[in-house]
Amino acid sequence: MDKNTIPLGPFHPLLEEAEYFTLIVDGETVVDIDLEIGWMHRGHERISETKSFTQSIYLVERICGICSTSHPLACVHAIEDIDNIEIPIRARYIRTLIGELERIHSHLLWLGLAGHFIGYDTLWMWAWKYREPVLQMFEIISGNRNHYGMMRVGGVAKDVDPLKIPELLNILSGIEQKLAMLAKAANDDPVLHTRLKGVGVLSKQAAIDFCAVGPVARASGINTDVRKDEPTDAYDLVEFNEVVLNNGDVYDKLVLRVVETLESIKIVRQCLEKLKNEKGPIINNVKDISPGEGIGRYEAPRGEVFHYIRSDGTNRPVRHKVRAPSFVNIPTFQASCKGIPIADALITLAAVDPCYCCTERSIKIKNKDRDSFKIDLLKLSKEKTEMIRREINGK
Repeated sequence: MDKNTIPLGPFHPLLEEAEYFTLIVDGETVVDIDLEIGWMHRGHERISETKSFTQSIYLVERICGICSTSHPLACVHAIEDIDNIEIPIRARYIRTLIGELERIHSHLLWLGLAGHFIGYDTLWMWAWKYREPVLQMFEIISGNRNHYGMMRVGGVAKDVDPLKIPELLNILSGIEQKLAMLAKAANDDPVLHTRLKGVGVLSKQAAIDFCAVGPVARASGINTDVRKDEPTDAYDLVEFNEVVLNNGDVYDKLVLRVVETLESIKIVRQCLEKLKNEKGPIINNVKDISPGEGIGRYEAPRGEVFHYIRSDGTNRPVRHKVRAPSFVNIPTFQASCKGIPIADALITLAAVDPCYCCTERSIKIKNKDRDSFKIDLLKLSKEKTEMIRREINGK
């Protein structure tokens, strides 16, 4: 049978955001897949360079609604790296508390969508129902259910009210009971086993070749977690296990995220218990940022998020570079989707928990005649690096 092309996107029930996939199929089998980005690029990096450091934190918080703590955390880590700024211990616990609550709500959001994509809408309704108390905890702590506005250079913007901690711990216990039920369902449900085991396998070597991060890498047997590899905030002060599985299929990615939510609950509980007794300031007031460069990393729910910031000594960044985990996880489709049935393609695409608004880069520009054409940004970047190298070496 001749090969055919199936367009997926830029608007499709699978895609929460605009993106365009092309599936090349031979009968019912996917033989190749391509991705075209650039449908919703918003230019956050360039906008950040026109804002103050504090304004940039608010800006990157809006790169992604689900990762609205991960990007600000990586951003403040990068700014603090320039001057080796110390963070008060209480602020470290609050940062970790917010980050792990975000991991729980993100994994539950993905779990619900995954259930929806395979027609298991009961799982979808359960997961999103149990995610609701997590958003309530965010509102108690920060006043917002999303975009919490908590991160600042040198600490956090708002303290956790000690009088609210018993209520937060009570809500957390309820969440833990429900998640334990979901974990048991994932382990026992024959439909999930049949539908997801052996589907969309990403081998360990393929995950290494594509530089996969986060749950995508850990489900393929790779021990990689910024929280363990390079602990910041309070991650060196709390106990938790890094979850690693070995099959690399959609089922392992599901189980890994469920188990990670239980580990995140352990971290949240430890942070709340510490905040009962840990007194002190929540911010180290920083007046100026020196000229220099800083790198910030954080283990977002989808994997390592990376921010690079360069300062010239003023109150704003002169360069701000962002690399989200989906930028390296999305290309793994090239390995996991080839050779699978069309019916499995959607859940395999969804299994990496892609965030397209985090990934977006500009790939089309207009010339003076308003003609659209593609430009190879990678080639231009390499050429510029080579030009700088020659200038430095005087050749």
